[in-house]
Amino acid sequence: MAEITSITLPFILNVSVNCYLVRGTGGFILIDTGPSGKRGDIERRMEEAGCRTGDLRLIILTHGDFDHSGNAAHLRRKHGAKVAMHRDDAGMVEKGDMMWNRSKRNPLSRAAFRLMFRLGEPDRLEPDLFLDERSDLSGYLPGARVLGLPGHSLGSIAILTAEGELFCGDLLGNVGKPDIWSIIDDRAAAEASIERLRPMGIGTVYPGHGKPFPMGSLRSGR
Repeated sequence: MAEITSITLPFILNVSVNCYLVRGTGGFILIDTGPSGKRGDIERRMEEAGCRTGDLRLIILTHGDFDHSGNAAHLRRKHGAKVAMHRDDAGMVEKGDMMWNRSKRNPLSRAAFRLMFRLGEPDRLEPDLFLDERSDLSGYLPGARVLGLPGHSLGSIAILTAEGELFCGDLLGNVGKPDIWSIIDDRAAAEASIERLRPMGIGTVYPGHGKPFPMGSLRSGR
């Protein structure tokens, strides 16, 4: 099994956000980075797990939302790590606009999201690598696969390890119970992504929000 450190950071109201530090080949991989307002917390937790300056090799963003990408630019500068994500969410981190390439919001909601939930200039970045299902992660985490799982956003991805551990971003959450996450851009795409996962032999799901859970606890018949 991969050595995984779950880093849970307070986010908004009673909701927290998860980042996952995974020990890989020649260093660490960080899956999502939390909001920039919690920078000291994530750096402290990374150091406690043994990841010190220069030990982080790769930052994977499961999607572009600011609560997952807010520390990516800072950690790239500190560690020299590459930042990788799907091309279809890249505009979120490049422009700081969380509604970039999202469709299912009315104009008022879009304006509110752009005002309240955005990346400031210092936290914006251009990704170093674009990931899709053809991407090779063997130099970082042997046997791991990239899965395209649209629904929460068009460019949402997950990482599936050789041991069946799934880092699913915000496709699924576990706040109260394991379920599809509450904020979804394309419900039909999200449900199709979940059904695609079911026969993959997944053991533990590591969601963007809430506690890890066994894939078998996710109810069928959505």
